[in-house]
Amino acid sequence: IGLDVHKKSWNVTILTGDAIHKTFSQPPEVETLVKYLHRHFPHAHYHCVYEAGYCGYWIHDQLCGHGIECFVINAADVPTSDKEKRHKTNKVDSRKLARNLRNGELSPLYVPSRTVLEDRTLVRSRHAFVSKQTRCKNQIKALLSFYGVRVPEDCSERYWSRRYIAWLESLQMQSAGGTQALKALLSELAHLRQSILAITRAIRSLAHTERYADNVRYLVTITGISTLTAMILLTEIITLERFASLDELACFVGIVPGEHSSGDDRTLTGMTKRKNPYLRWILNESAWVAVREDPALALAFTKLCQRMPKTQAIVRIARKLLNRIRFVLKHQQPCVCLHAA
Repeated sequence: IGLDVHKKSWNVTILTGDAIHKTFSQPPEVETLVKYLHRHFPHAHYHCVYEAGYCGYWIHDQLCGHGIECFVINAADVPTSDKEKRHKTNKVDSRKLARNLRNGELSPLYVPSRTVLEDRTLVRSRHAFVSKQTRCKNQIKALLSFYGVRVPEDCSERYWSRRYIAWLESLQMQSAGGTQALKALLSELAHLRQSILAITRAIRSLAHTERYADNVRYLVTITGISTLTAMILLTEIITLERFASLDELACFVGIVPGEHSSGDDRTLTGMTKRKNPYLRWILNESAWVAVREDPALALAFTKLCQRMPKTQAIVRIARKLLNRIRFVLKHQQPCVCLHAA
């Protein structure tokens, strides 16, 4: 069964071992599909596939609950002919999925449990709220710059201290409209700060639960890894059993070079665009901390900078950091690094 899932309807293509049964549209309900299959193909073995997207994995979970083997795949990894690219419809997509599934040409994604997914949502939500807070701060600074309002010398806007925020709250623009606009932005900023604080506390509490406590304790022994960083790593990687080697893990993170070669021509395209954005971002941030505090990584970074830009050298350091992360999670022991005198 190939499913092209959408919010209001699903396009379904059903193939048997050597024939095409039917392509049809149905309401977005698992029960409707299950009843159809049991009515037309009783006691059969069912295999289903759909593309990962906005709907997450609940379709997969419900289908598996009914005894139907279900794959979730990356849409970019589906083999597609030129004709299917030029004439793309929901029916064509569902038929393509069903055909590729029957031919064994699809590689399924790893599907985490519902509990792990919700933990990951909590950690990701903090990142989203911090981005919103940064945007709000930039809007406030842009408003002040637009009207030529200068910050007093005894206030620092770099760290958004209490004194600086108190000055902003007491600031009066020349008109009621301008003052109200500033107050609205400050109100949004206060709400975002409170939300980030609440989420951070929830993440720290989650880090002390039985599911994460041991791994967090091991990860924070690595230079550059904090409790929040450890929770990002654990909720994104989930389990090392997914990756047979460090190279596979590095590919998942996205800290491997891209390449486009043909014949004798070999072109490196920089870091691959296929990545886990949260892992690649946090590893690069942790690497910058590590090269300031870890003598071994600082020495390696200095040598790398002699033959490449710092932005490229830090990626190599991130790869070394990822190796340490994999080691402590795989062997369940803290990281012990020898520091130079």
